[in-house]
Amino acid sequence: MLDRPAHFEETPDTFTGNRALDQEEPLLFEIGRLDATGVDVDEAPQFAPRLGGLERKGSIGLPGLSEPEAMRHYVRLSRKNYSIDAGLYPLGSCTMKHNPRLNEKLARLEGLADIHPLQPVSTVQGALSLMETLSHWLLTLTNMQAIALSPKAGAHGELCGMMAIKSAIVARGEGATRKVVLIPQSAHGTNPATASLLGFSVRVVPASEDGTVHTQAVKEALGPDVAALMLTNPNTCGLFERDIIEIARAVHEAGAYFYCDGANFNAIAGVARPGDFGVDAMHLNLHKTFSTPHGGGGPGAGPVVLSERLAPFAPVPFVRRNGDSLELVEHAGGAQSFGRMAAFHGQMGMFVRALAYLLAHGGDGVAQASKDAVLSANYVRASLRDVMTQPFGDRLCMHEVLFDDAWLKGTGVSTLDFAKAMIDEGYHPMTIYFPLVAHGAMLIEPTESESKASLDLFIATLRDLAAHAKEGDKDRFAQAPRFTPRRRVDETLAARKPVLRWAE
Repeated sequence: MLDRPAHFEETPDTFTGNRALDQEEPLLFEIGRLDATGVDVDEAPQFAPRLGGLERKGSIGLPGLSEPEAMRHYVRLSRKNYSIDAGLYPLGSCTMKHNPRLNEKLARLEGLADIHPLQPVSTVQGALSLMETLSHWLLTLTNMQAIALSPKAGAHGELCGMMAIKSAIVARGEGATRKVVLIPQSAHGTNPATASLLGFSVRVVPASEDGTVHTQAVKEALGPDVAALMLTNPNTCGLFERDIIEIARAVHEAGAYFYCDGANFNAIAGVARPGDFGVDAMHLNLHKTFSTPHGGGGPGAGPVVLSERLAPFAPVPFVRRNGDSLELVEHAGGAQSFGRMAAFHGQMGMFVRALAYLLAHGGDGVAQASKDAVLSANYVRASLRDVMTQPFGDRLCMHEVLFDDAWLKGTGVSTLDFAKAMIDEGYHPMTIYFPLVAHGAMLIEPTESESKASLDLFIATLRDLAAHAKEGDKDRFAQAPRFTPRRRVDETLAARKPVLRWAE
């Protein structure tokens, strides 16, 4: 009789570790065999190695599977992933919404999916036209003057915008004196990281009692040593910065630039234009606002829009119309461009998906999506405000609603416990412990693509969990998640001391 596999000890209720269609799947190293492969590979002919004696002498030692075993292995692993196609994904400050399949189909069209960045420009006029059209509408939505499509993600876009600001300061002869960047206490962590990477020091602007940044706090932090303010609007508390125009005016009067973190543009797209706020540079996360997949199977896209003040410093390459044709400007020449952010133009697949989304919605549809996102978040807020607490009072939010852990006081249940219990209910947890300005933060963004029925079930689930927490049912939370293949994992230890090598 076969012994029960040792790695199934966490699920003793069945011999295999499987629970019907929820099938246990060990690591490839545990089930693979060195003599197995699903592919027939001919013996390599004689050749002269060119690695200077560094070529491998022995077997690579990777385990293999037969073709059906390999198929089953990866299908079973895929079933363990939570995805937007499986259920509501309430992550706050990292929009996870439906990606229309039409956009995916268009991104796979020949002539877009198969082109190469080193092709002659004359053979990719359609792709350049698509980039020009996308640029036009992104500039229209933001009321800005120039755009860089090459950044590969939001953080990369931040770097691009701040490099343009640094170049402008150096061009004014103030590179040695303006070395400080103002960053609100509630900012995304990438903001101070970007500033530090470019050699700036960070001066923190504290959050006010209502969760926003006040003009006076900015004015007190400004000085002749300040290069820029990096401000997110709507901010990471899910609130609109009401004083943003006055803040921008104060920043400009002090000789500094205004960088707006555009991560939350999906709350105001089609409704308000950042250029009207006085913004000088802003990145746009195409995956958040314009529904391209996160990463998209490779680099993502974080275009940066620039004001008239910063337009001369935009990086290459960029698309330029030359008579009846388009060209990709690869060299700045004698211009003030700070140079190149990446080897090529950006991620064409992301551009196709984003433009498809824009053209399918139109200006009114983009605005409606923003309004629906705000409506969804406020529906969640209003439906939970009697059982959960908000750190900055019961006020209207934008696309995401922020709760804290004040309502859990005395229950013995923490924010982490509550999040783990959500997994047992079939939900990915919301963002927790961020932003740092709220104790035990729970940041929920339902997005505009969820139906009322979907939101109602989510709300009812959280209300049920809240009731059990307040009734003292600590075991339900302390032991969660109970129904996952692995129980509660020490994420901190895994991140700080990762085991990257398989050992018997």
